Amino acid sequence: MFTGIVTAIGTITNIEDRGDLRVVVACPWDPAGIDIGASIACSGVCLTVVEKGGVEGDAWFAVDVSGETVGRTAPDQWQADRRLNLEPALRLGDELGGHLVTGHVDAVGRVALAEDFGGSTRLEILANEDVAPYVAEKGSITVDGVSLTVNEIEDMENGDVRFALNIIPHTAEVTTLGDLSEGDAVNLEIDVLARYLRRMQSLAA
Repeated sequence: MFTGIVTAIGTITNIEDRGDLRVVVACPWDPAGIDIGASIACSGVCLTVVEKGGVEGDAWFAVDVSGETVGRTAPDQWQADRRLNLEPALRLGDELGGHLVTGHVDAVGRVALAEDFGGSTRLEILANEDVAPYVAEKGSITVDGVSLTVNEIEDMENGDVRFALNIIPHTAEVTTLGDLSEGDAVNLEIDVLARYLRRMQSLAA
């Protein structure tokens, strides 16, 4: 489990096709604190560390990314020089600063708007009809691994949903969200509580 609170930005330095992709990510952590077999959320995708190295402040770790994962995540994510939002798995006793996040991508959304708004950045994301029932005003959603609060929603005639988010300057600086522009693809994970509520609704109908 994760919280959607990004602790570092990593950069993909190498990709090797072994059937699955072996992806090497450079990061500013201490390699002594990265365990083989540990889970790390990479822009919202839970992946398992299979190799590590480097020195404190200039570490790297490798993960294997399956074809299934590649097919369900942002299409331009798995390429060299791509920056990733990183979060290690939640440990017992850690502060739950965002909301409970599983690291499983539910859908890929598209940035419909990215503009300055009162010193912050207003993002509007367009998502498909499968996601629409789980997006609620003032509810939580994870965008590229970042826990965010939905400010506004607009249900589209075709069943899709467009929702607005406010990205404060700090969040824009310490995550990749400040780099987003119109048309960019993003990984979305719905709130796990919304998932269970939807399931209970369907059984009660």
